[in-house]
Amino acid sequence: MEMNSLNRKRPEHVGRNICILVSCFTGLLFFLLPAFSILESFNSKIAQSVNSFNIAHAAGQDESQVRVPAVAGTFYPSGEKELRALVRACLKTAGGIRVDGKIRGLVAPHAGYVYSGIVAAAVYKQIDANIKTVIIIAPSHYVAFQGASIPEVSAYRTPLGDISLAGIVSGLRKEPGFTFVADAHIAEHSLEVQLPFLQEVLGEFDLVPVVVGNIDPKMLAHAILPYIKEDTLVVASSDLSHYYSYDKAIEKDSICTTAIPSLDFDRMDACEACGKIPVLCLMHIAQANAWSGALIDYKNSGDTGGPKNRVVGYAGIAFTGGLKMSDNKRDIPAAQRKFLLELARSTITAEIKNRELPQYSKEIPPGLAEERGTFVTLHIENRLRGCIGSILPVEPVYESVRKNALNSAFRDPRFSPLTANELDKVHIEISVLTRPKRLSFTDGEDLKRRLKPNMHGVILSHHGNSSTFLPQVWEQLPDKEEFLEHLCLKGRMDKSCWKNPETKIEVYEAEVFSE
Repeated sequence: MEMNSLNRKRPEHVGRNICILVSCFTGLLFFLLPAFSILESFNSKIAQSVNSFNIAHAAGQDESQVRVPAVAGTFYPSGEKELRALVRACLKTAGGIRVDGKIRGLVAPHAGYVYSGIVAAAVYKQIDANIKTVIIIAPSHYVAFQGASIPEVSAYRTPLGDISLAGIVSGLRKEPGFTFVADAHIAEHSLEVQLPFLQEVLGEFDLVPVVVGNIDPKMLAHAILPYIKEDTLVVASSDLSHYYSYDKAIEKDSICTTAIPSLDFDRMDACEACGKIPVLCLMHIAQANAWSGALIDYKNSGDTGGPKNRVVGYAGIAFTGGLKMSDNKRDIPAAQRKFLLELARSTITAEIKNRELPQYSKEIPPGLAEERGTFVTLHIENRLRGCIGSILPVEPVYESVRKNALNSAFRDPRFSPLTANELDKVHIEISVLTRPKRLSFTDGEDLKRRLKPNMHGVILSHHGNSSTFLPQVWEQLPDKEEFLEHLCLKGRMDKSCWKNPETKIEVYEAEVFSE
């Protein structure tokens, strides 16, 4: 499939043996040649990984399950010190084109670091250090299956430490096309080799590890799209062509490196890539969000560590841009966000210090006189300290924010009024809402299919009672059933009332920003 770092001097032998095992179906099986001793060694490594994986499962409770490394010591160093030094060296020396804007998605290779690490580093060195969640979509090389699989573990381990799985995986597992195939994760390297680069650049982050078999990439993209937030990075793991001569590989790979960043789906038919499904999925996600693509770097193993007669291609590609909102929601410019946050704080401060409330009638920025629903949420040390808002757009944005700032600070019945001692500690978050729309559904299953986690705020009304959850609540309740049950209970309704077709469901979206 690709070259690892165990047999650096003879990468073509490793390529032959990996090609025996992979299920990427690149049509290269005719390269299978007698290499029993190397194959035996590789299979031994897989057996060790399987045993370690099973031990990790048997050793503790579900919440402590860890997917242990499968290719530490082959594709990259097994020692923490040596691995960190190698990753830092790649990041320091990597070249490539610099991109403008925040990288939302990227394509990175997954061979041994001595071959492809310099290309992967060219993209990873440019990602935003504030990323909190990384969704990695990687191909299955050793197991053929239908769908996309997320392992039933709580963390992934590398020599650099453990990475916790993100809370959203519980919801994503229930999306169409998702399944669980344990064997697909045991020895798979295409996802694992991305992790040390992410650990070095980001430090702590939450992981969504997706290994794909045969699945419609557009369907997969539609399942993932609602889970992508402002602090999310999407990674598609893939190498390019395999075992052509140096010049032929460059010719072949130019098809991919042109088609991928330009979102040319027709030309992708001729692209040879073992991670073609993950790449196509990322392309559909990029298309939905109107992201711009750019080729950061391209090399093949003939450039980095192997002979030029049989090479493997590697590309680093980045997609930049924003998150596309629904048609009825307009982005609030940074200057207007700053104005609203300052308005909320100055209003709360004036109330605490018995001063006259600020008047801004002559200074309102254009756009903030529009009638929109808003919520103001207060936190102290990541704990809720107040949250009150208005769903319906009955007053201008700035007036709604000022009113709800006062209500959240001093009139939320769950909390005592905010005090002067807390003023410097409080953190202000504002949500500006779209107009709610009725969501029709036939039954509970249909409702779950129509809801979009992390995008939809929900208003639920049943027999005269109603309640709402902002889109941010999906972070605490990522499972759709659990989200809806809690919403029913919040409104003092039966927890299964959401399944009743007579229940009224309305959805809205929120543009959220904070200090």
